[in-house]
Amino acid sequence: MTDSDVTISMFERIGGSATIDALVDRFYDRMDTLPEAKIIRAMHADDLGLIRDVLKRYLTEWTGGPKLYSVEKGHPRLRQRHIGFAIGDAERDAWLLCMRGALEETVTDVAARQDLDKALSGLADWMRNG
Repeated sequence: MTDSDVTISMFERIGGSATIDALVDRFYDRMDTLPEAKIIRAMHADDLGLIRDVLKRYLTEWTGGPKLYSVEKGHPRLRQRHIGFAIGDAERDAWLLCMRGALEETVTDVAARQDLDKALSGLADWMRNG
């Protein structure tokens, strides 16, 4: 078996659960503190504890880690779950600002960080509904 026969998931490339946990925590810390994120922070409950856990489980599975999200929530149906929120360019950009800062702080592998940023950027763009 050669190296090219083995696929390493993004979950493994970035450092697994510890990195996902740190990424999500830094993401929501930024959302809580950056003035540019005020627009998306207002879309969330005062207590971010539950949504932190949901995003950690979602990103774990989405990046190729253990199936922690779908076993409880089913298919992500992200657009459907977010349809009650007006998500335009400003909301997407605020979300990406928080996520990119969190990626910079938590994902040390530059190539993995760039690949994950590209995937998350596509996801954020797709979520726009207004």
